[in-house]
Amino acid sequence: MNSDTNINSYHVAQQHIKHAVDQLGLPQDVYEYLKAPMRMVEAAIPVEMDNGKISVFIGYRSQHNNVMGPYKGGIRFSPDVNADEVKALSIWMTFKCVVARVPFGGAKGAVACDPTKMSLRELETLSRRYMGRMAPILGSKKDIPAPDINTNAQVMAWMADEYCNIQQNNDFGVITGKPLEMGGCVGRETATGKGLMYATREAAKARGILLQNSTVAIQGFGNVGSSVARFLEEQGCKIIAVTDIDGGVYNPEGLNIVGLLQYHCETGSVKDFPGSSAIDNRELFALECDILIPAAVENQITGEVARHIKAKIIVEGANGPTIPEADEILTGKNVLLVPDILANSGGAIVSYFEWVQNNYSFYWTENEIQKQLEQKIVEAFKYLNSYCTSYTCAITMREAAYIYALQRLYDTMKVRGWMHV
Repeated sequence: MNSDTNINSYHVAQQHIKHAVDQLGLPQDVYEYLKAPMRMVEAAIPVEMDNGKISVFIGYRSQHNNVMGPYKGGIRFSPDVNADEVKALSIWMTFKCVVARVPFGGAKGAVACDPTKMSLRELETLSRRYMGRMAPILGSKKDIPAPDINTNAQVMAWMADEYCNIQQNNDFGVITGKPLEMGGCVGRETATGKGLMYATREAAKARGILLQNSTVAIQGFGNVGSSVARFLEEQGCKIIAVTDIDGGVYNPEGLNIVGLLQYHCETGSVKDFPGSSAIDNRELFALECDILIPAAVENQITGEVARHIKAKIIVEGANGPTIPEADEILTGKNVLLVPDILANSGGAIVSYFEWVQNNYSFYWTENEIQKQLEQKIVEAFKYLNSYCTSYTCAITMREAAYIYALQRLYDTMKVRGWMHV
């Protein structure tokens, strides 16, 4: 990865808020109110490992702001996660939900662990213990977690079951991204990738680029990267390069994504895929292509990386992949950047659909889910794109997203009596 360990995602998120406050001319009290989470929980989680020894993992839950509705945000398992990263992700989730127009606030959870080195029993124990620590602050009307990096429907099932055991009732709406057998939503697993495809399609239209035969480079081939690759290939795009944590592959004529998905499933990586040449992240970011999709982790597009980018459009599949210095450089190069809080909001949107269905015990068809997801992404893109052109001075789509969201947050806080300025 190109991640710079000196870049603090929490400070980057705060910079975005501060910039929007200044652009709107709002009192600095608004920044002070939103710059930090309303609650941050850190807990020690002991787990008896298969060798009989006890390992203590650190778990986090950051609840940024719930003025718009219950807190909402995923739970990731990652060996390198820390408190500031979780705080940043919860801030981005607040703004993402406002942009997507779903009635949630922002939260994020994490456990510092390496799930690839844990057995299924150890993972289940860790998942249930995490829920045991966090259950008092969670609930279908308080805070609703979901899957994130290295967690999935099975992990959510264990956590939801543990919560129900603690509460002594089947409140499945406490978690989204669950298996269908527990009230999960059809299309939830690929929702972020599907939403990313819709955002990419709208960005291409805005720049007058035909999606069919356009060239695409994707950093990251996890759930989001692999999903959007498949959906864009179905739209006629040529996916010319893909990287993951172990390496990357390149074919200027386009990779066979169906074959790559099968190869990745069998080997655990895209590295050495037949019919391709090797490529690393630095080379991928510098490729001549129409569309670049960073779908890995935070802080990947630094100023140095941005100077070499030749893509016409960047669509952020990851949270916080571009640092502010790089934003300025890309704006100067006339790159259309679709920010994370719009581009990857598909997961949050379909999580909302799942939550609504759980509350009503009435479930929609996959076609209904996809139609409503597309409508929300397209509407969000159009009003932010128009915001860019109608604002009093030239602004980027990221600035438009933060200005729009901040104004709504401020107005709601005033109405609720949280602020009197």
